[in-house]
Amino acid sequence: MDALTPDGTRSGADADLVVEGGRLVTPDGVRDGAVVVRNGRVDALPDAGAPLPAGPRLDAAGRYVLPGLIDSHVHFRTPGLEYKETWEHGSAAALAGGVTTVVDMPNTRPPSLDPHSVRAKAALIAGRSRVDHRFHIGADPDRPHLLADLAPDIATSAKIFMAGHHTAPVVFRDEEQLDAAFAAAARGGVRLVLHAEDQHVFDLLDTRQPDPASYREYEAHRPRSGGIVAVARVVQLVRTHGTRTHVLHVSSAEEADLLTAAAGEGLPITFEVTGHHLSFTDADTARRGPRTRLSPAIRSSRDQERLWQAVLEGEAATLGSDHAPHTVEEKNRPPAQAPPGLPGVQELATAVWTGMLSRGTPPDAAAAHLARLMGAGPARLFDLPGKGRLVPGADADLALLDPDTRWQFSAAHVASRCGWSAYEGWLFTGRFTTVLASGRVVWDVRTGVSGHPAGRWLASAATASDEQTEVTR
Repeated sequence: MDALTPDGTRSGADADLVVEGGRLVTPDGVRDGAVVVRNGRVDALPDAGAPLPAGPRLDAAGRYVLPGLIDSHVHFRTPGLEYKETWEHGSAAALAGGVTTVVDMPNTRPPSLDPHSVRAKAALIAGRSRVDHRFHIGADPDRPHLLADLAPDIATSAKIFMAGHHTAPVVFRDEEQLDAAFAAAARGGVRLVLHAEDQHVFDLLDTRQPDPASYREYEAHRPRSGGIVAVARVVQLVRTHGTRTHVLHVSSAEEADLLTAAAGEGLPITFEVTGHHLSFTDADTARRGPRTRLSPAIRSSRDQERLWQAVLEGEAATLGSDHAPHTVEEKNRPPAQAPPGLPGVQELATAVWTGMLSRGTPPDAAAAHLARLMGAGPARLFDLPGKGRLVPGADADLALLDPDTRWQFSAAHVASRCGWSAYEGWLFTGRFTTVLASGRVVWDVRTGVSGHPAGRWLASAATASDEQTEVTR
């Protein structure tokens, strides 16, 4: 191996690529510099003005160089629901949003509830994905014991639905089954990811209220009480069993308060905020209807501001898109029949960037927030060595963000198969211009995706190579 020179580059060898002139978003801070790439990895991060090795150049002047972003909450609909989305479309949408790694959810047809179904899903996706990927296995209320012996190369996290909706394959309604799942996951070292709304609360309310006749009635039909009750139960289960737990798509101020307090006690509990709960309020759902018909529902401006606080003050651990496309025909059904969900992997980082700047966050701080919430945070929680941090030894997955461009998002920009977006007509600030995976340009704003799909099913930290695990997380 070539020796390191004082400027941090390898002596005696050309680089495979040098990304120069950009503003690097590293765990140690945001600074000007260059990224030297060799063998698909970040080889060095020289400061601005330091000597650089010979090799091909990519000009990043005027742009932030972020680690390739991670969206740990997507529904790419494979297998069985490809009429809504395909891995080809979903992974292309991810790249357009600066995302190079995703963690996919299990509620497909058939659902991924055991190792055999996860392997079958991986085989079906092989050769079709433009992004690297792992899977959340589905927790089965009839077989919670499977979590105690789950091999980490299959999955290190398991999804629990505490409330039902159109695509939820199984719902934990029984207290004993839920307790058994938390106990088994604790024994197996599996992180639980939760749709934390209480189905019993909703069932009780449904005995006294009709189905919503309009979207003005939708949020009250699936109110915050379902989430508050569920989160309180989850906190108690974590306190009892010590299970590592991540609560998804937190929608209310009260849930954020409870989860922040629980983490302050030292409980191993974290939470996610979605782009749509930061971008929209219940007034948008009342006005625009099915495009923001979601589960959990979009709530008030007070809740929105509390979630922004969680993002900007470091209480939230991840940002997720909950990318869940449906066809236009499905979304245009009556309010009680339309499925919840929207496409979002493409829009997430740009929408949050726009929101941070509009709230007065300095650009360097906004870039650091993105790198934490869509980089180091999900990489740590979901065992993704080499991902999410711009450091020597990491995979050379990079997302170049032009921070100042203002542009209007339209249906013509949508890469998801569904062809629509709740953000149509939005004026965004900031745009990803170039995305690299393993040191290769895989997406460019002018030409779109390039090359053949080369996304990998990733090994967990427990089975990764020694070279991967040397990267400090």
